[in-house]
Amino acid sequence: MDVYEAKKGFEELLEKMNAIEQAVALMYCDSSTIEPKKAGEETSKVIAILQTEFFKSLVSEQMKQYLEVLKNNIDEMDEITKKVIKRINKEYEKYAKIPSTEYREYRELTAKSEKAWADAKENSDYNLAKPYLEKIFEYNKRFVKYRGYEGHPYNTLLDDYEPDSTVEKLDGVFDGLKIKLVTLIRKIQASNKQINTKFTEGHYDIEKQRQLSKYVLEIIGYDFDAGVVTESAHPYTMDINKNNVRIASRFFENEITAGLYASIHEGGHARYEQNVDDAISKTALRGGVIMAIHESQARMYENMFGRDINFIKFIFPKLQELFPKQIENISAEEIYESVNQVKATFIRIESDELTYSLHIMLRYELERMVLEEKIGVEDLNNIWNQKMEEYLGIIPPNDKLGVLQDVHWYDGSIGYFPSYLLGNIIAAQLVNTMSKEIDIEESLLQGDFSKINEWLKENVHQYGKSKTPEEIIKDSTGEGINPKYYVEYLEKKYGELYDLK
Repeated sequence: MDVYEAKKGFEELLEKMNAIEQAVALMYCDSSTIEPKKAGEETSKVIAILQTEFFKSLVSEQMKQYLEVLKNNIDEMDEITKKVIKRINKEYEKYAKIPSTEYREYRELTAKSEKAWADAKENSDYNLAKPYLEKIFEYNKRFVKYRGYEGHPYNTLLDDYEPDSTVEKLDGVFDGLKIKLVTLIRKIQASNKQINTKFTEGHYDIEKQRQLSKYVLEIIGYDFDAGVVTESAHPYTMDINKNNVRIASRFFENEITAGLYASIHEGGHARYEQNVDDAISKTALRGGVIMAIHESQARMYENMFGRDINFIKFIFPKLQELFPKQIENISAEEIYESVNQVKATFIRIESDELTYSLHIMLRYELERMVLEEKIGVEDLNNIWNQKMEEYLGIIPPNDKLGVLQDVHWYDGSIGYFPSYLLGNIIAAQLVNTMSKEIDIEESLLQGDFSKINEWLKENVHQYGKSKTPEEIIKDSTGEGINPKYYVEYLEKKYGELYDLK
């Protein structure tokens, strides 16, 4: 096989794999939003078959031959093709040792598990989802053995989401951060500051919340001509392709902030996907480079922009228009305080910035303990509750508010949670650099995200996976990942909010 034949065959195989990925993504969106309940089992089978076909293509003899020829002639390739080859070769080496029959079984299991999780959460009964989760962890332990690992078995799963991160590196970052966050939380708890929480109370019409969601998504620059907003039990963003990036939010009549900030969070994810450069948007380099960078965008828009006093002041007239009775006699400053109140809560995605990080550390520790076989899946709900009491001083009254609140373990995303905390750290670092070039406060006050969005597109979004995470962070900020900016941001923000000395 000559180089021309290998390159042509390689590109055709990737095109087929891309088509499968898009089909699965579309089915996932449908199954999590409008699909009839009875259709779940059949959909799970179809998704599993398609994902197995993708897997077979990735680890096929054809792919192996194409990669061998292309790697031997890598100097003849253009820069984009070189990076595509490198990326696909890594994926090939990662999964080639996993038997295709087991991979299909696993994919069918995770599809069924998501349905079981939804039922379990609705009924607040961990026992309905536990058998599926036990099998998911069993498969992951087996896959780690197939793939091999260095240092710690968790490192192999972590590499799927955060390449080059290890347990040793995370422990070094998280342990130091935990001490500083707990210290700050204790100072806040000792503060005499009283927060007016009227904004988060009362009845908020869901249709008007949907209107608010659309309004803020338009402000931050979400392209509705290249995406739609739906609703799901768990908010998500699905990038079918850069011109079809779908958001799922959720709304509650007695809680306005959940829907508002879920929408802004997912909007941050979606903006990343919608702004990948056209030159790579149809290649294997499309989409976010790693989950931590992706989460940095979502957490940045949600918290550092969406909860900023200047942004609150900008959307305040819209809030008055949509909810005149609910926010009567409530000022923009009081809304700002209420959406940034530090208070221990059961639900991760509804928690404040400070306690949120402890929610992530809890999950990181638990999934590691299961992989290390220090605890069993049957113990997760009880140990979850124990750690919630240890870290946040509260005990979930039921499984729905505890071990069942997140879909991630039940869809097979073991090793994913650290990305959220790393995303917070990276977001603060990016904003720190951005603020030296852009008047962020004025942009938020005017509701004008054009300069912010252009800076992020120029430094992060356009590159997709064509740069490594380390290159994106260093090229845009001048240094490697540094948690000090996140700590400084939190200490300044909450020091002012709670009048801390």
